[in-house]
Amino acid sequence: MLKSRVHEANLRHQRGYNCAQSVVCTYCGLLNMSEADALRAMEAFAGGIAGSGSTCGALCGLLMLAGLKNSNGDVNDRSGRGSTVQLGRQLLNRFKAWNGSDVCRELKGLETGKVLRKCPGCIADAARLAEEVLFAGIFEPYAPRTEEE
Repeated sequence: MLKSRVHEANLRHQRGYNCAQSVVCTYCGLLNMSEADALRAMEAFAGGIAGSGSTCGALCGLLMLAGLKNSNGDVNDRSGRGSTVQLGRQLLNRFKAWNGSDVCRELKGLETGKVLRKCPGCIADAARLAEEVLFAGIFEPYAPRTEEE
């Protein structure tokens, strides 16, 4: 088993990667994607998609990993597409259940002043879900979720 990379994802964020880049770049090598391509692909997802405060970038990164892991790349394979959408919905629902939202500005409490989850926690949660669901059985379990992440 590989050592968990949850902490590594947050270290990337501390070094200047945006939330989406932090998640995707941590696991892209397992999916035959270069880090340079992952950085470029996820660049506009900062700040809740292009700074709009909408869908959390860490979650967007997780969903991109789900597509890379699950899709067979055949645009005509509707069952494969459905499977990937179902997987994405499972990940989305777990993320929302943990955090109360999937919207960046709500997670950060920008409009209400009530922070639901800071970026490091969202990144850790997305990384946990990647390891638990997308890469099940490959990584050692990581420490339980904490509010302080």
